[in-house]
Amino acid sequence: ADALPTLIVKVKPSVLAVGFYQEKQNPRFSFSGTGFVVGDGNLLITNSHVIARAAGDNTDDNSLVIYTPGPLGQASLRRAEVIENDKAHDLVLLRFKGPDIPALALSEQPAREGQAVAFIGFPLGSNLGLSPVTHRGIVSAVTTVALPSPSARQLDSRAIKALKDGAFELLQLDATAYPGNSGGPVFDAETGTVVGVINMVALKGTRESALTHPSGIS
Repeated sequence: ADALPTLIVKVKPSVLAVGFYQEKQNPRFSFSGTGFVVGDGNLLITNSHVIARAAGDNTDDNSLVIYTPGPLGQASLRRAEVIENDKAHDLVLLRFKGPDIPALALSEQPAREGQAVAFIGFPLGSNLGLSPVTHRGIVSAVTTVALPSPSARQLDSRAIKALKDGAFELLQLDATAYPGNSGGPVFDAETGTVVGVINMVALKGTRESALTHPSGIS
């Protein structure tokens, strides 16, 4: 039997929209990307670039927030703060306020080529009314990405640690993700455990062309 329909029902409540609340803007919520709940139910993982504009500007009129859908369209916005920011791997850990939300389990096994996976996110952001969308596919390739070597001027303790940590692996998927999917969970299509995070879409040109002529590689 196909486990995915059951998994979608289980995973969807843990996948949230990330953005910014601005009192003087219309609409007040500005969508930025996707994230998913982990740990104690008040932690969320997304991409570092999704919250980039929050650096030093997380004020009352430009608050980093998590959008949580509710029954009958009663959504809520919860203020969030950055706990850890790993720009080298484009990952960030946020803590958000309010009641716990069911967390997703992280896989203890590395992803394998040919593994059936799915991912949930908000591919076109608020254009679709912030409804979670599921895509499925396989891990097409596991490729190694080396961090660029910094110049002598940039050799601080953080850069030296990054060089020691060395290269890391990227999962290439045969499913099409869109810019709004950034930060969403990639999970095993049979167990639901998270094996990766949607990070970037292979663009042929501009962000707009990714919508009209997607490359099919994420």
